[in-house]
Amino acid sequence: MTQVNESALVKKVTLRLLPLLVALYTVAYIDRSAVGFAQLSMGADVGIGDAAFGLGAGLFFIAYFLFEVPSNVLMQKYGPRMWFVRILVTWGIITAAMALTQGPISFYVLRFLLGVAEAGFYPGVIFYLTTWFPHRHRTKATGTFVISAPLAFIIMSPLAGWLLGVSGLGMSGWQWLFVVVGLAAVLMAIPTWKFLPETPRVAKWLSTHEADWIENELAQDKAERKQEDGKNPLRTLVDKRVLVFALLFFPSTVGVYGLSFWLPQVVDRFSSSTLQTGLLTDVPYLFALVGVLVTSRWAARYFADNWVPLACLFVGAGLGMGASAMFSSPALQLAALSLAAFCAYSIAGVFWSLPSGVLAGATAAVAIAAINSFGNLGGFIGPYVVGIFTQATGTTEAGMYFLMVVLFLGAVGTFAARRVVARIQRADDAAGVPSGTGDADAARV
Repeated sequence: MTQVNESALVKKVTLRLLPLLVALYTVAYIDRSAVGFAQLSMGADVGIGDAAFGLGAGLFFIAYFLFEVPSNVLMQKYGPRMWFVRILVTWGIITAAMALTQGPISFYVLRFLLGVAEAGFYPGVIFYLTTWFPHRHRTKATGTFVISAPLAFIIMSPLAGWLLGVSGLGMSGWQWLFVVVGLAAVLMAIPTWKFLPETPRVAKWLSTHEADWIENELAQDKAERKQEDGKNPLRTLVDKRVLVFALLFFPSTVGVYGLSFWLPQVVDRFSSSTLQTGLLTDVPYLFALVGVLVTSRWAARYFADNWVPLACLFVGAGLGMGASAMFSSPALQLAALSLAAFCAYSIAGVFWSLPSGVLAGATAAVAIAAINSFGNLGGFIGPYVVGIFTQATGTTEAGMYFLMVVLFLGAVGTFAARRVVARIQRADDAAGVPSGTGDADAARV
């Protein structure tokens, strides 16, 4: 085979794919999370209280849970490009329709439908990256992709703060917010269809030798790491390793979404205008952006696997949440929230190298969707429980303590999961059972 410059090729693939994927998920995150800013004025306009808001914000993730696996199965049938375009158009239309919210019931229905529309996009992209990047480059690629979440808030915070003060054509600012971010998603379907290649083999900007190298490296990963591309990928749903990873991912989503949906409410208590709220809310997400970029590279460079850095991030996020409730000074509270955001948003970039290192093909598509869909039930629990505490106490402090406890449990769960996955692997090896999702890294624990 013709020699290929590995570093140059990985850089080329990264520059061709990641900017577009980051842009798409940034828009996705803006769409799903705009409701946190809209609630600053929507609640009073249409009669949505804190508990109702927490329930509606979380219903998105119930739909996500129900429809992610079917979505990724269909993505295998229709291809990533067409399926991502479908997701973009439908979620954009439904987000814009949020401007028609008349009360709690319509709010619940539209949030649920938004979850149905967007289901499968995030795990679809995680799987898509596994078809382009060998395992040794995947942590950095995933870490780059997940900067989308904090980047979305960095963009949205001042934008939302400004749009909430806009009115015209019979619409209030919160309605304009939904219309603008929904339209952005629909428009992003155009570059997705035009520039996103299905596989390395059909990418016009790769030579035959470069496509061959990627395919050979992925095949070598599959053999060395005992990855299985099963003919019946749905059996992956009952694989013990997948269940362990799903349970481990759950605390991170409780923390991330509990923080993201309620952060504007926390900051609004010590700001003087919606624009200032938007600008101050940017501060924790700037730290989150740096955290995602730094921690994924740190983990890839210094650790043979990502279990230890994952536990450290859970602890750091929990400390930040708890400290934000303890401090009365706005400056110290913002600093604590910045620590929480730095660590909480970094978890995903480090976590996904663990399951994606042992999954391949259709099996990977289903397993990643299953892990993400179950884990994202935390996106229901986090906002809803924080909402209940906020309505009952009149402050977000109790909710932040709740998030702290959940994240600390995630740190403990990391070490428990490490041992369980290793034990399952050893038992399968001893019994001669094929490794449906055998974890080569765990076997070295």
